[in-house]
Amino acid sequence: MSDFKLPLSGDVTQTINPWNMFFDPVGSQFGLVNINMGNSSNPAVEAEVLSKVASYGKQLGRISDALEVLLKHFHPKEALTESEKKAIRSLTRMLEEIADVKESHSKAESGTKSK
Repeated sequence: MSDFKLPLSGDVTQTINPWNMFFDPVGSQFGLVNINMGNSSNPAVEAEVLSKVASYGKQLGRISDALEVLLKHFHPKEALTESEKKAIRSLTRMLEEIADVKESHSKAESGTKSK
């Protein structure tokens, strides 16, 4: 009968990860959850921006805040098409939903801090 050993319990000669077979043909996944955001034209700059300036979420948040200001003061010279109106409504609805999520987390955090 052959030896059977669980991970981290002894000699391991080969890692078999069925997820890699389907999702990562190169086999370069090292963690339980890895997110590949695509290829950057300059990974060093992207990494420095993420570590020293702002995360993706913070960057998107600031862009969203600026878009809300622009939408508030937006007065088109020509009538918008239905698809343009729909795009603005969709963005506005998404920004409102994001604000709701932020508010609920803010309330939850302040509730746990005051206890």
